[in-house]
Amino acid sequence: MSYELLKSVIDLVQKFEEENAQSLKYQNDVKGFQEWITDRETNKPEPQWEGKELGRSAESVINTLIVHMNRYAKSYSKSVIHDSEFSTQEDFIYLINLKAFGAMSKMELIKKNIHEKPAGMQIINRLIANGWVTQTTSEKDKRSKVISMTTAGEKILQEHMDKIRKATKIVTGNLKDTEKMELIRLLTALNDFHLPLYQKNIPPELLLEEAIKTSEKKEEKE
Repeated sequence: MSYELLKSVIDLVQKFEEENAQSLKYQNDVKGFQEWITDRETNKPEPQWEGKELGRSAESVINTLIVHMNRYAKSYSKSVIHDSEFSTQEDFIYLINLKAFGAMSKMELIKKNIHEKPAGMQIINRLIANGWVTQTTSEKDKRSKVISMTTAGEKILQEHMDKIRKATKIVTGNLKDTEKMELIRLLTALNDFHLPLYQKNIPPELLLEEAIKTSEKKEEKE
């Protein structure tokens, strides 16, 4: 039996107790030890990136990486729809949303996918033409149409779900589970900031200024 792991844990606990005896920053128990471990992980050296020495900002890098990740995801989605009846990845994404959340109005479905109305309507009309979804008049609002997935839509989605799951999984690369959870927390925080702004349907010429004001207000509260 190997005791290397146990020895490593004991050494780590000893280091925690020695450091904490000097600062008394943490409780001298399991909870304090966990907090100490977390702080050790989060206090890692600042990462390097291309152009950093020339003044390229962290925000610039984050924007670029998000755009790149979107393009990587789309490239894997193209593999899913290759030789299929889907025209774009949005076809099966809209179907997945209907499968997960049930019938909803056209605008609810479009907004859930963060699309502009013309682009969203084009996708929905294509799904209707293929017989994958159907539309009925809303009982709450006669002016609104409710979109539901048909049996044919469920069938076509099920036929491709294995490849869709594989494409979804590969986007996260070789990240560990703990890294995935941290990435979810960070992306959720970003989404929580941007989604309310998106839902206000602010005109493009005013959107940036409104977003900056929102950010400044949140910084003042913090």
